[in-house]
Amino acid sequence: MKAFILGLCFLLMGMQGAFAQDKKASVATAGSTDAEEQIINLSRDKWQWMADKKVDKLASLFHDESKFVHMSGTWKKQQELDIIKTGSIWYKKADVHDVAVEIVDDTAILWSRITLTAVVRGNDAINEFTVTEVFKKQGNDWKLLAMTFSSVRDTHTIQH
Repeated sequence: MKAFILGLCFLLMGMQGAFAQDKKASVATAGSTDAEEQIINLSRDKWQWMADKKVDKLASLFHDESKFVHMSGTWKKQQELDIIKTGSIWYKKADVHDVAVEIVDDTAILWSRITLTAVVRGNDAINEFTVTEVFKKQGNDWKLLAMTFSSVRDTHTIQH
């Protein structure tokens, strides 16, 4: 009987750990403000537009003075759009594992931990990143002002 109860306790503790990972991915949306939710959704849409090479939608999202920091360099809006359009970098899929957002006045900063599946100059690449996105409110719209990819281990966490 003691062995059964002890086994049951270990089983329940194991289940709690398994569910903790799922909860972590959605923690940013629990208790988020409307503006934070808007930024989270905008970022999610951006990843899909990048995968689908929808440069027209990206062009309207990217601020005219935006900059993009990648592992191989830093460039401005037009070069990022050209890279996406030509497929020099094809952002096939971004699996978002965790998201945190902070808004200060008319600026929103979003951090996301992702696994990015991409094709870079014809080569398949899968990398773990923390991506920092800076958005600036212009009128009623949020514009992406900066996006930085930081290479991280898959155990990297974002402090909320």
